[in-house]
Amino acid sequence: MIEISNVSKTFQQRGSAPYTAIQNVSLTINKGEFVSLLGPSGCGKSTLLNLVAGLEKAEQGTITVNGKPCGGPGPDRVVVFQEHALFPWLTVLENVAFGLKQKGIGKAEREAIAKEHIKAVHLSKFTDRYPHELSGGMKQRAAIARALAMDSDILLMDEPFAALDEQTRLILHKDLEEIWLKTRKTILFITHNIREAVILSDRVLVMSTRPGSIKKEFAVQASRPRNQADPVLHHVEAHIMEALADELEKVVREETGDEYSLKKNDLSNPASSGMGGGI
Repeated sequence: MIEISNVSKTFQQRGSAPYTAIQNVSLTINKGEFVSLLGPSGCGKSTLLNLVAGLEKAEQGTITVNGKPCGGPGPDRVVVFQEHALFPWLTVLENVAFGLKQKGIGKAEREAIAKEHIKAVHLSKFTDRYPHELSGGMKQRAAIARALAMDSDILLMDEPFAALDEQTRLILHKDLEEIWLKTRKTILFITHNIREAVILSDRVLVMSTRPGSIKKEFAVQASRPRNQADPVLHHVEAHIMEALADELEKVVREETGDEYSLKKNDLSNPASSGMGGGI
């Protein structure tokens, strides 16, 4: 379980005033739950994930993981970033087994564990390939396999599919859902993509513009495995787009300084118009 209580984070900027990324954020993520954070660029989604990962420290509030204060990175949490961060001089097998080697696990055992997780992401035919020999989607699969091999309770994913084409995204959505259904790990997922958040998550939390806070929560009560044609998903997607419209308008006004108004009715029907997928 992840418990975040009244957390704020301010960054100092050289030559300019400090800015507050998130302010008074409180939320609970239950064990085995898949939760996505969604919001405009710069709203503090990644900052919040980094705080949970222990990569940053909050000036205010508390974060506990499984009842213990989060004072830094720990073996109970593993992060999958937007960039795969594979070691280019190691094969897929060696990359996935790397963390296990650092833990002192013997070669035969760590390779067996690594192969099991490589199989789970459908890369068994590529165990001896180097990252430059893989497609973008394959690299992200390898990164996910490496994270899963560590067998941490919590998976923190920071826009892991953002750089991929739509077809590859859809495949990886199915792969990730299958893995989650099998392992029931706790997942905190950061994305700009509304459809992605709805398809994958038990709950979607919409954040406000900076300083970021939790504006609204949406439960996705659709059966699993998810079907993209499920009207429940389109219904939730439309309501999320409506909740985001005011925040997107604030961002545009801040950037342009002009009067600007989004037509919510046009934006809140992604099922028929195809809009809202990459906000």
